[in-house]
Amino acid sequence: MRNKIKKVVLAYSGGLDTSVILKWLQEHYGCEVVTFTADIGQGEELEPARAKAEAAGIEEIYIEDLREEFARAFVYPMFRANAVYEGEYLLGTSIARPLIAKRLVEIADATGADAIAHGATGKGNDQVRFELGAYALKPDVKIIAPWREWDLLSREKLLAYAGSHDIPVEMKRAGSESPYSMDANLLHISYEGNDLEAPWTEPAADMWRWTCAPEQAPDRPTYLELTFEQGNIVALDGEGSTPAGILAALNRIGGEHGIGRNDIVENRYVGMKSRGCYETPGGTIMLKAHRAMESLTLDRETAHLKDELMPRYAKLVYNGYWFTPERQMLQAAIDRTQQVVNGQVRLKLYKGNVMVVGRKSETNSLFDASLATFEEDAGAYDQGDATGFIRLNALRLRVAGRQRR
Repeated sequence: MRNKIKKVVLAYSGGLDTSVILKWLQEHYGCEVVTFTADIGQGEELEPARAKAEAAGIEEIYIEDLREEFARAFVYPMFRANAVYEGEYLLGTSIARPLIAKRLVEIADATGADAIAHGATGKGNDQVRFELGAYALKPDVKIIAPWREWDLLSREKLLAYAGSHDIPVEMKRAGSESPYSMDANLLHISYEGNDLEAPWTEPAADMWRWTCAPEQAPDRPTYLELTFEQGNIVALDGEGSTPAGILAALNRIGGEHGIGRNDIVENRYVGMKSRGCYETPGGTIMLKAHRAMESLTLDRETAHLKDELMPRYAKLVYNGYWFTPERQMLQAAIDRTQQVVNGQVRLKLYKGNVMVVGRKSETNSLFDASLATFEEDAGAYDQGDATGFIRLNALRLRVAGRQRR
């Protein structure tokens, strides 16, 4: 394949790994490299990536702000599904990969590139997510995954390669660089590796970057009111904003109250178990509020069926099957249910907890106080009707019980 590759689009951060990959592609494939750097809310300055790419002789450099598209077209649809992987993981890394794969393919088309390249290792899920997304959108695309080809399998070897090829590497002052493998975007930040590889070891207190420790959070709670339209949050405390704006605000407020920390051992798609720690303050608030809004507006059987479908939807996202007929089918069904998910939810944030303290819908509430009341209901509900309901539902139990006697 090497002789056939003339131009490749590289997902490029400007860090050690992708800087080495850039040079390695030029050296081993003899091809032109186009760099693509995405701002999906990771909170890093991206212009240094442009300077590094220019220094490496790159002529076509793409640096794009994708925060709004990420929140609107990927995070919000996923949260309409209440997606949680293995009961705990809010899929912060997983949901970002389809967007990056989509742009890699689009840039390859725009520049006439033969291939795309990424810096995901051969051990993780991201290689699968990037490549499944790319193949779904461009079936004949060629993909270069250097970690599956080269022998630079340690940080020391990467540094040695960088040194021998005059690749500038920013060496941070001692104590300022995290010892963990980290991934951040507008939805979350993750930590893996180092002492986290021992599942019994508690994460160091100074590892967490977005949230304060719950015990150090304010002694007074904060109340929020979120407004929903068709399952999407459109306003915070009555003030409208974009999806990215709302998520960023909830991250800030939730982080101040120690909300959204999670320490998980998860099952990777490639077969191994992996421990990861996550901070998802805004997403934790969004999920709690969305479920509260649905509890008021969704029919019982619709809500229960949706909950049954959710683990499959979450598994598809986790494993990289975003651009697939089955995910799109589930999304269509889920989005149909969201037409009635309209109203407001009031939340109380306090020391790591998100508590629902109110919910209302002027247009779609299914809550009928005259039916649910413990007081006199003026004939709204005939309690005697329950006798026949119970006897009918008990019929098979009674038949089986007689058979056992």
